[in-house]
Amino acid sequence: MAIATTNPATGETVREFDELSPDQVQEKLQRAADAFPIYRRTTFAERAGLLCRAADILEAEAEELGRIATLEVGKTFPSAVAEVRKCAKGCRWYAEHAEAVLADVPREVQGAQGASVFTRYQPLGPVLAIMPWNFPYWQVFRFAAPALMAGNVGLLKHASNVPQSALAIEDVLRRAGFPEGVFQTLLVGSGAVEAIIEDPRVRAVTLTGSEGAGRQVGAAAGRTIKPSVLELGGSDPFIVMPSADLQDAIGNAVVSRTLNNGQSCINAKRFIVHADVADEFERGLVERMESLTVGDPMSEDTDLGPLASPDGVEALDKQVHDTVAAGARLLTGGKPLDRPGNFYPPTVLADIPEGSPGHREELFGPVALLWRAHDVDDAIRIANDSPFGLGGSAWTRDEAEQQRFVAEVETGMIYINKFTASTPEVPFGGVKNSGYGRELAEFGPRSFVNAKTVWIAAGGQPGDAVE
Repeated sequence: MAIATTNPATGETVREFDELSPDQVQEKLQRAADAFPIYRRTTFAERAGLLCRAADILEAEAEELGRIATLEVGKTFPSAVAEVRKCAKGCRWYAEHAEAVLADVPREVQGAQGASVFTRYQPLGPVLAIMPWNFPYWQVFRFAAPALMAGNVGLLKHASNVPQSALAIEDVLRRAGFPEGVFQTLLVGSGAVEAIIEDPRVRAVTLTGSEGAGRQVGAAAGRTIKPSVLELGGSDPFIVMPSADLQDAIGNAVVSRTLNNGQSCINAKRFIVHADVADEFERGLVERMESLTVGDPMSEDTDLGPLASPDGVEALDKQVHDTVAAGARLLTGGKPLDRPGNFYPPTVLADIPEGSPGHREELFGPVALLWRAHDVDDAIRIANDSPFGLGGSAWTRDEAEQQRFVAEVETGMIYINKFTASTPEVPFGGVKNSGYGRELAEFGPRSFVNAKTVWIAAGGQPGDAVE
C-alpha cells in the first residue's frame, strides 16, 4: 500500500509520500536511542509542561488538524475536531496525574528490620506504536501522552493512508518543545515493521489494529522478549431488555453503530434485544438508520461519511452479501452507493445465521446486526458467543439484570445504559481475540515501565538463605 493521502469522499489521491529508506529508519532508531538517556532524566514537572503546551496547540489548531483527518479518512468534520480536542484532554489528564500514578509504592515486609522497601517505576526506552487510521489522532495520543510522561520516547508507525496526520502529530510535539528524537514518525510500510520490532534499540511495542496484525506483532514481540499491548478488533454487544427506555436505547444504538462512519473497534455491532420489545426496536432502528444523511463529510448536514478505503467497502459488502446468502434478513441498505467515493449506506440485518460472517466476524462499517433473546440467560449467551471481547453495553433498569451483565458478559469493558466509550480516566482494553493489556488511566503510564523492586537495608543485615 502506497503512503498517500487519498480523499475517501472522491477517490482522488491528494498527496504521496516517499517511504523511508532502511538507512533513514536506522538513523531515526539511533536518534531515539540517543534521546532516551537524556529525556528519562527530566522531571515529571518538565514533562507535564511539555504535554500541556502540546494540549494548547491541539486546542488552538483543532479545526486545521480536523480537516486533515476528514481529508484522509472521511470522518465527519465535527467528529474530527472533537477527536483533536479529546487528545488535548488526554494530554492534560496525564500531565496532572502521571506523577502520582508512577510514584514509588512502599512495601511492608516482615522482618525487614528498618529497611526501606518500595517499587519504583522506571521507563523502558524507545516504544514502537503501530497505529490505525480510524482515529488518527486519539489512538496515537492515548499511547504517547502516558508513555512520554513515564519518561519513554516514542516511535510512530502510523497507517499508510494517514501520513499527513502522522506528521502533524510529530510537528505538534516538536513545537511543544519535546527534544529531538523523543517522538518520531516513521513513514514506512507494514513490511518494515517486524525488523523494527526486533531491533534491540526498541524496548516495547503497542498495536491498535486487526486481529491478524495483532498475531504478527505479538509473535514478533514474543520472539524478542519485549512487552507488548494489543488492542484489536471488537464486535460489541448492545443488549436491550424490556425495562429499558426503548426510544433512548434506539437513539443510542444508531449513534453508537454509526460513530466514525461505523469504523470503530467499540462501535455497537451486535444488537441483542429481548423478544418482548424486539419488533418495536427493529422498526425504530430501521427508521432512524434510514433517516441518516450520507454525504460529504465536510458538510454540516452529513450524518455519515464515506468508509476510509475502497478495500473497506469491498470487504464489508462481501460480509453483508455472504451473511444474507446464509439466511439473514436484509431490512435496509446492503449495497454500496453508486457515486464517487467509498460510500456504504446504513444497513440493518436480522436473524443472523450461525457461522455466517455476521455471526463470527467484525463488520467495520455502518451495518447493524440484530438478534432476539428469550431472557437474560439467552442474552448473555448470545453476547458471549463471539471470538471478541472488547466492550459492550446493556440497557435495563432492573438492578438484578444489571449485575448479571456486569458479572457475566465476557468483555474488557461493560457499560450500563450508556454505549461504550474511551476516556483517559478509565482503563481501555479487551479479552479473547480483542487483545491483551490495557491503555488509559493508570495502565497507560504503567504499560511501558520497569516495576523495579528496591530494598535499601539499614546495614549489617544477613541475607535470606532461601530465594
